[in-house]
Amino acid sequence: MTANLPKVELHLHLEGAAPAAFIRQLAYEKHMDVSGIFDDRGNYRYRDFWDFLSVYETATATLQRPEDYARLTRAVLEESAASGVVYCETFISPDFCGGRDVMAWREYLAAIFDAAAAAERDLGITLRGIVTPIRHFGPEKARETALCAAETAGDFIVGFGLAGDEKMWQPIDFRWSFDCAREAGLQLTCHAGEWGGPESVRAAWRDLGVARIGHGVRAIEDPALVDALADAGVVLECCPGSNIALGLYPDWPSHPIAALRARGVQVTVSTDDPPFFHTTMTREYERLAQDLGWNVATLRDITRTAAQAAFCGPAIRDKILKKLEQADV
Repeated sequence: MTANLPKVELHLHLEGAAPAAFIRQLAYEKHMDVSGIFDDRGNYRYRDFWDFLSVYETATATLQRPEDYARLTRAVLEESAASGVVYCETFISPDFCGGRDVMAWREYLAAIFDAAAAAERDLGITLRGIVTPIRHFGPEKARETALCAAETAGDFIVGFGLAGDEKMWQPIDFRWSFDCAREAGLQLTCHAGEWGGPESVRAAWRDLGVARIGHGVRAIEDPALVDALADAGVVLECCPGSNIALGLYPDWPSHPIAALRARGVQVTVSTDDPPFFHTTMTREYERLAQDLGWNVATLRDITRTAAQAAFCGPAIRDKILKKLEQADV
């Protein structure tokens, strides 16, 4: 039922979507020993969210050249297209792509763009980028990242966000960077309400003026906040499989995505860092159907919500919606 449904993914970390085998191959080519981040079956190994961040950055260290990112982009989009994803927005960090140097960032971005254009031609999947500073790297480095974003805003780079450890710094500490991105015409999102609790959602929305919240699920703990998000039309980029794999919720029936939707909040579904959490977009949709009882009409509705909330232009949005309506499911 769900495999043939066109899907829209709004919350995907490019490096975090790298298949474990891809990273092992890059490490082998570069004579790097990253064996400690894999288990006996060759999958990523981590203990908790903070260990996950460390493993993530170790894996990312194998990506050292624009050509590596071109290969990564192709590998990620092949996986996404196999799950029926027709449009995807991915978080890209100049921190990892050229050390926040604008000229180096342009070279990495060109490689990513070329690989994305080829995948769109070959696989029918459209990719757009959201430039994302790393929260635990601090506000000053985020300013440099924002300048990279402003310099390359356009058809491919459509958004600006914030990812990383929610317990480091406060959203307001990054206001300059978000104002810079907004002035460059970029649309805004921010990770919150995962490990930081409902107040982190309120602070990101209030202090940064974002239209979307990455995760945001712990807003459910504050009924007044849930009502405010629903009234304002703030969109949550929910990643249930990620939340469950990291221990935020014990199982799918416990996840608040259904409760948030029932209260009128606009929710979408994404995979976050799929190989780390043993998931795909098809699997996310299957579990929503199996564990929460969502039918095709409901799944179409959240996909439509994602298309409407996408940071792309109207022409691409119309194309996505047309594919959704014409799908034979």
